[in-house]
Formats: sequence, C-alpha cells, structure tokens
Amino acid sequence: MKVSSFHPQGKAGLSHHRAGLSGPHGKAELPHSPGGAGPPDGAVPPGGAGPSGVRRRAVLAGGLALGLGAVAGCSSSSTSSSSSGKSVPTLKVLAFQAPSLGAFITSVITAKRFDTAHGVHLAFSYVTPDNYTVEFSSGQYQVGGSSALLSEALRVERGVPITYLFNSFDFFGAVVTSDPAIHSLTDLRGHSLAAALGTTNYAMFQWFALKAGLNLKQVTQINETTPGLSTMALTGRADATEIWEPAYSLVLNKKPGIRSLDMGLDRWQQTFGTSEIPYAGVAAHSAWVKENPGGPRKLYAIWSAAAKWTMANPAAAAKIIAGSTGGDAAVYEQLIKTNSLLKLHVAPSASLTQGINAVIESARQSGYLSASPPASFIYKGL
Repeated sequence: MKVSSFHPQGKAGLSHHRAGLSGPHGKAELPHSPGGAGPPDGAVPPGGAGPSGVRRRAVLAGGLALGLGAVAGCSSSSTSSSSSGKSVPTLKVLAFQAPSLGAFITSVITAKRFDTAHGVHLAFSYVTPDNYTVEFSSGQYQVGGSSALLSEALRVERGVPITYLFNSFDFFGAVVTSDPAIHSLTDLRGHSLAAALGTTNYAMFQWFALKAGLNLKQVTQINETTPGLSTMALTGRADATEIWEPAYSLVLNKKPGIRSLDMGLDRWQQTFGTSEIPYAGVAAHSAWVKENPGGPRKLYAIWSAAAKWTMANPAAAAKIIAGSTGGDAAVYEQLIKTNSLLKLHVAPSASLTQGINAVIESARQSGYLSASPPASFIYKGL
C-alpha cells in the first residue's frame, strides 16, 4: 500500500520571509526492543565543527555507557487505554525538548490522542540534542521523533543501523544580528556567531556559508544550547546567531528590529536541481523496523493525522503547542497558517529521494559526511 505525502501547500519551495531564505491497518503490534547498537562518537560533525573535544568525549563516554548497559525494556511493551477503553501497547519515543520543531507535532499527538486512535500509546521523552544523540544511538530508544536527516546519516556512517522513515519538516534556517556592521554572511569574518554546533540545522548552514564564500574558521563560533540561542539573539551577547523555527519567529516577535541575513537559498536549486530540502522527521533502529513491519506505517498515519489537523485548526493547535512548550500562541498560529517558515511537510522518505540525496551531497561537500549512507537508510515501506 502506497501512502501519499501530506504537504499543506504542495511541494516545498524556496519561498521565504525576512530571512532571505515549506491510516494503519491490522492489529496493534507490541513494540519490540532489540539490543542497543554500539554508539557512534556522537552525532556531531567531524573536523571540529561540532562541540569542543572535551564535550564530544563526554557524549561518547555517555553513549558507550548506555550502549553497554541498554536494557531489554528500552521500548516499553506495557499497555495503556485508548479513548474506547481498549488496551493498546506503549512505545517509548525520544524527542527534542522545547523550543524545537520536534516538540511541535508530538504535543498535538498527545493532546488529541492521535496515537491511541491508531492503536498505540506513544510515550514521548523530551531531551536536549546531546542527550538525544546518546540515548538514540545506544538503542535506549528504538524510535526517534526528532530525527534530523543529516544526524541520522552521520549515525549510520558511524556504525548505528538506522532507517529514516518519513519527513516531518523541510529545512529553514536563518542568521540574525543587531550589529550594524554585519549585512551579509561574509561580514561575519572576525565576528562572533552563536549556534548550536552539534545540530543538523547548523550542519546545513555550513553548506550555505561555504557557497557564500564564508570560511567559518574566520568566525568565533560560540556553542549554545537550543534554548540559549533565543537569549543570545535577544541580548546581543554574540554578534550574530544562527537560529531556526519556532525560536526564529519568537525572537522576531520580541525584537522586531533584529535583522536576518540572506542565506542564499537560491543556490540550492541551482546546485542540485530541486527545491526539496527534507530536514527532520522520524527514524528508527533497523532491527526494530524488521521486528515491527507494521510499525512505520502506524507511526506515519499518526504524524500525518496530527499534521492535517494542525493545518486545519491553526488556532487550536497553536494553543496546544504553546501550552505544552511555552511561547506565544499567536506567533505559533501565524507560523501554522502560512507554513512558509514552519515548513510542515509529512511525507514518506521514499517519496523524497531526490531531496534527500541533495541534502546528503551538501553534507559531503561541507565535510559533515564522508560518504553517502546505504540504500537501506531510506525506508521504502510506506
């Protein structure tokens, strides 16, 4: 059975604003929990583009400890009650804590019970990107609900068998500044840039910086947590900040005079011949997929239903998201209505092959990846 993609505004394009930049079948299956795969040395880019060596070693050490000590119950097989009162299996899913896109749809899924309506209870755990790397790599969690495409490709490169099931959001990123001396990416030379250096969003930014002629070695890069980026942008503690949604719109709302630099997104189409930039979605350990052949279809149905409801009910969805993650509901509502920056786009990974290959190639050009992942990386069962 082929499941079509859900994109509220058709194919993701390069339209932008300010930044210079878019049902399951059969019985419910019990989640299985194969042994945790050995961890990579953290889903951070090579060559010093990620966190400091000390931090990277700490992430590696934590991942190794979890990998050696992963318990058989890492994907719970306990049960919960659905709205009809029937017992359904519980599946533990890892996600990024707010503010992040990973916490957007998951909060809607939980509030509207799209998971139990499709025969499974999704127990979301929200963590920082670094902890996500450790806990997902080690196999403590078999399903990742905030799985950025490049992070998962790097995880595979470092020996963790992962399958990218489907896309949830296309790429959007921006560099904001209040410094009157900075008008373009190349003006960042000799200045400070706050960024979450271990994230896929920053990895994508590296490619656009490369194409713009900016050598990031000439920039003082300040590693920040995802929540800390908003503070850096609002206070001006760094000369510029690399940021993305929903934090980007929240920052613009609080500081309207802040400026966004041209990222040069037109270069993507020119280079790769596609406007598709798949960015973040849901991935799973390959062993879990093998033992739960109906699991990916069920997860896709849940995310697709939640995305459709969100786009059809922007005010109600924004209220849920703000109540769950914090932030201004009015800002979220506008994000959902336009979708030009949010770029909600739920689609099977197999339907986005050209875009995924372009993202992988961009990471090879920037040095984030040294090789393309195997064909099994793109899940073909939806």
